[in-house]
Amino acid sequence: MNHLISIVGPTAIGKTEFAVKIAKQFNCEIISADSRQFYKEMSIGTAKPTEIEMKGIPHHLIDFLSVDEPYSVGKFEQDVLSLLEQLYSTNNVAIMTGGSGLYINAVHNGIDDIPSNELVRQEVISEYKKKGIKILQDELKNRDPAHYKLMDIDNPQRLIRAVEVCRLTGKPYSSFRTKPKLIRPFNIIKIGLFEEREIIYARINQRVDQMIEYGLVDEVKNLQTKMKLNALQTVGYRELFEFFEGKCSLEKAIDKIKINTRRFAKRQMTWFKKDTDIQWFNTSNQTDVVKFINDAL
Repeated sequence: MNHLISIVGPTAIGKTEFAVKIAKQFNCEIISADSRQFYKEMSIGTAKPTEIEMKGIPHHLIDFLSVDEPYSVGKFEQDVLSLLEQLYSTNNVAIMTGGSGLYINAVHNGIDDIPSNELVRQEVISEYKKKGIKILQDELKNRDPAHYKLMDIDNPQRLIRAVEVCRLTGKPYSSFRTKPKLIRPFNIIKIGLFEEREIIYARINQRVDQMIEYGLVDEVKNLQTKMKLNALQTVGYRELFEFFEGKCSLEKAIDKIKINTRRFAKRQMTWFKKDTDIQWFNTSNQTDVVKFINDAL
């Protein structure tokens, strides 16, 4: 049987480094499930792994899109399944790692059939443009508190989609996320990485400081003319766009990146903890993880 080792966890937990170590153990390749690392123009702010950090392990679905190119969860699912078919022709083990829960879930379980209506969607988009994101956040919190707790509420595209469905159907968006799990033609081994909250938060703060040192401000400045694109509606970019617009100081923008990244990490853990099939390990327990994988193969 073919196997997919799925390594998940919050941002800054060390998933890339850990996945590379496991890939070396099983002589296999890695698929990225970080939706921000897809884009060529976004490297520093997404903590994209360097050639040195990859340590010779082939990584897929990194740096293959421009921020101008549309991409969806459904396309990601198709791309991963197609890629796995290729990888399994030479090795019956592959690794997928990242923190984008929606994308990971699509590969694990398939995508729910959720209704849509272009008129309602345009109505929500118009409201967002006129009144800002908070009014939609408040509406979703009222209509669907369960989904509000799980999603990235600062991502306009996902927020607009959720509110669209709530308005269209009069039901919570989360009520449509009930499609039976698909049976994939490969075995999925789910591994979650955790650390104490204080350690994760300290790593986040350190990572943000490193991003600034490595040139994040210039990276974001070069993307300023494209700041309305969905790909750039993400932590680390939004805050610096506000700085360039004169809405806050650079110091304040950096503080907001740290705060919003910590909030994002908390939502990631809430999302992944829903999946009771995930086996959780401290990042220092590589030996235990290898044993767990060997037992599952």
